[in-house]
Amino acid sequence: MTRYFNVNGACNPNRHYMVDLTSRLQEIRAMVDRGEYFTINRARQYGKTTTIRALEKFLQADYMVVSLDFQNIESAEFGTGSSFVHALTREINKKIRHMEEVPKGVKAQLAILADRTDQQARMADLMECLSKWCEQAARPIVLIIDEVDTASNNQVFLDFLAQLRAAYLDRDTIPIFQSVILAGVYDIRNIRRKFRPEEEHKTNSPWNIAADFLVDMSFSVSDIAGMLEEYEADHSTGMNVENMARLLYDYTSGYPYLVSRLCKLLDERISRTERFPSLSAAWTKDGLLEAVKLVLNEQNPLFDSMMGKLADFPELNDVISRLLFQGQSIAYNPDDQAVRTAQMFGFVKVEDSRVVIANRIFESRLYNNFLLKFREQNSDIYTQGAVQKNQFIVDGHLNVRRILEKFVETFDYLYGDRDEEFLEDTGRRYFLLFLKPIINGVGNSYVEAETRNRERMDVVIDYRGEQFIIEMKIWRGNAYHERGEEQLAAYLDYFHLKKGYMLSFHFNKNKEIGVKEIVLGDRVLVEAVV
Repeated sequence: MTRYFNVNGACNPNRHYMVDLTSRLQEIRAMVDRGEYFTINRARQYGKTTTIRALEKFLQADYMVVSLDFQNIESAEFGTGSSFVHALTREINKKIRHMEEVPKGVKAQLAILADRTDQQARMADLMECLSKWCEQAARPIVLIIDEVDTASNNQVFLDFLAQLRAAYLDRDTIPIFQSVILAGVYDIRNIRRKFRPEEEHKTNSPWNIAADFLVDMSFSVSDIAGMLEEYEADHSTGMNVENMARLLYDYTSGYPYLVSRLCKLLDERISRTERFPSLSAAWTKDGLLEAVKLVLNEQNPLFDSMMGKLADFPELNDVISRLLFQGQSIAYNPDDQAVRTAQMFGFVKVEDSRVVIANRIFESRLYNNFLLKFREQNSDIYTQGAVQKNQFIVDGHLNVRRILEKFVETFDYLYGDRDEEFLEDTGRRYFLLFLKPIINGVGNSYVEAETRNRERMDVVIDYRGEQFIIEMKIWRGNAYHERGEEQLAAYLDYFHLKKGYMLSFHFNKNKEIGVKEIVLGDRVLVEAVV
């Protein structure tokens, strides 16, 4: 069977190229061996279902594993305690139908509880049956429930969690599962829910027995390299596996869906095209940049979910805007609900106790989304970028100096009389808005996370295989300015470039507006001042 990169549903190593999950499964197995109850709560399309299915096989030699999916239970079945008991036991019966080691008496009792004609089924009856099963089982039982978000807004499910919690606390005297694993986006320990429409959202912790789940489910560079080595063994592209793995990680920070999606695009859509006529041509840095462009311009379930969350949780917009445009350094505070929500949904991650956007691709997509909203209120600068676009492309190459020249001219004409506060809070946003229609559809840009702060942002433009670095900075005096030049020169060395660009927002009324070149050794810095 020919394997391929999969982004739709769970992955199977016999059919799909995927990273080796062994080390993660061993970590989870250790938690199960300790008898811990825990949640695998990660953002959408983060490999939760794939991990759960692999875990089921990984544990089956020593444990009886009952793995359920709450997507198979209709929302109406969470309406009452009896309907939930019927639905849950129905799903359990499906899983144990052919398991000969399940005691016949337990099977018979579960069948009775699943019978819809019995409207008197109670949660207590279910828990008694499960306890009896655990007592009689030849091997410890592990219960896994995927997609618990389906049920997290329902009181009966919270009651079920409370029953599990009570059983866990009494496990020394009452037999119960070896381990219970719940998987979903939300942290089940802190479920946001509404009991009735007229009530405000409340936080409930019916499962505060849950152990911390610290297993890193993102892909490391070595994880990605291992997957690519398997692909290379089948296709002999001649790619530099380590370099490609590093590039994939640089753009995705190991987000599983994004890694697999880029690989799938390289394999199936970019290779064998006019620009990349073979697999060897596609599996290069230029090919990857083309894949990044395709991802940023497509609709997919992950991005649809993210944009939906921005609409459902308005507090996310403030956090992300502060990170993207204002350059604020947000210290991680576990009591900051907006940051916790952004982290739960995968928008941000925590590095060195600071909150940062999760990866470059998310950052670019979020920039596009926020700039679209900004454009609706400030269309003039965007329109000028679009109207003048043709003069910035020469023989297929981007003329960044010309972009800066026209931006300075256009910005001064439209906004030259604005005050310092306007420049500091909004100026860089206007440049990104001016740039967008110029590179849109051909290139993309992102802001380097390491340099984003109130004074400085480095914009990296990828355009037809070429990269350009533009430092956007707020003027803080000559000494600071000279340090900025040195920092940009060092950054050029990192990208192996000889020319860099600087856009300075200058508050001095006597400033000299325009563009000039500064020679630093063998490097050239093109500086624009507005």
